[in-house]
Amino acid sequence: MHVAMYYNNKDVRLEEMPTPKIKEGEILVKVQASGICGSDVMEWYRIKKAPLVLGHEISGEIAEVAPGVKGYKVGERVFVSHHVPCNECKYCLNDHHTACQTLHTTNYDPGGFSEYIRVPKVNMKCGVFKLPDSVSYEEGTFIEPLACVIRAQEKAGFKKGQNIVILGGGISGILHLMLARANGANKIVVTDVNKYRLKMAKELEADTVLNAAEDVPSLIKQVFGGNLADQVIVCAGVLTAFEQSLKCVDRGGVVLCFATTQPGINLALPLNDFWRNEITIMPSYGAAPQDIEAAIGLLKAKKIDVNKMVTQRLELKDTGLGFKLVAEGKESLKVIIEPQKKS
Repeated sequence: MHVAMYYNNKDVRLEEMPTPKIKEGEILVKVQASGICGSDVMEWYRIKKAPLVLGHEISGEIAEVAPGVKGYKVGERVFVSHHVPCNECKYCLNDHHTACQTLHTTNYDPGGFSEYIRVPKVNMKCGVFKLPDSVSYEEGTFIEPLACVIRAQEKAGFKKGQNIVILGGGISGILHLMLARANGANKIVVTDVNKYRLKMAKELEADTVLNAAEDVPSLIKQVFGGNLADQVIVCAGVLTAFEQSLKCVDRGGVVLCFATTQPGINLALPLNDFWRNEITIMPSYGAAPQDIEAAIGLLKAKKIDVNKMVTQRLELKDTGLGFKLVAEGKESLKVIIEPQKKS
């Protein structure tokens, strides 16, 4: 089979490797669509394991079912989660599934930018979800990132009627925008330095878009009637965005660190101000099975129209171009690879 082998952000090659052989309790999935995630182009994070096949936002069709598998059959449409928790450790039992060591060490074989993936037995326990007929393969690539957003906003205590500031208008920022809007946010401001992303955010129902280089704290006070934000969601992995977030949050508010920086970068916190004003700062990573189920439910009900976010659809041989588009972040929002498509 063909795969897109990652060496670095500028070197992704179409290569051949054997189609995975499945064992008892496993399935083989024919990948129909695979989204490029912003984390896929975090070169500092990925290159240390290169060469490898990336891709964790996939949907496809079951091609083979090994003995011992119950509840699934050849031809069924599925979404497969690359990371799964054990549901037994103290982290899982305390609703910290994404801190589970099993979740951090599981994956499918070899990766989503390939024609087929083998789904290991451990992933079969709580990582394979049937796609409703009303959810397309393309929409299925949004299940994982949307699930991460659902978990983050829930952990941050999102409430209907809140004023939200989203720092970063990439794919995660837009998903946060759409979820907050669907759940009844009052006013939502999205910031970025990219004019195309700001345009897209405005089209997708942001009340106000701002250039991140401006005096954002002062400007959002004008939007929110003299107040700062109830929630500030950081979706840009640069220190300046995290520093700006601390100046945008209102008393009793939450700074949600959805993005991350490179290792070794520290954020100075105004602890006294936060103490006096009951401000919370918190990170969120990944998604648990219940978040994935919630994401599928939203897509099935058409409460979020992710189709508006797709900007490029490419063949497997053009995955390198896809990485270039996502890494540059110019006139691109969501790039989807279609491994079965041939020109």
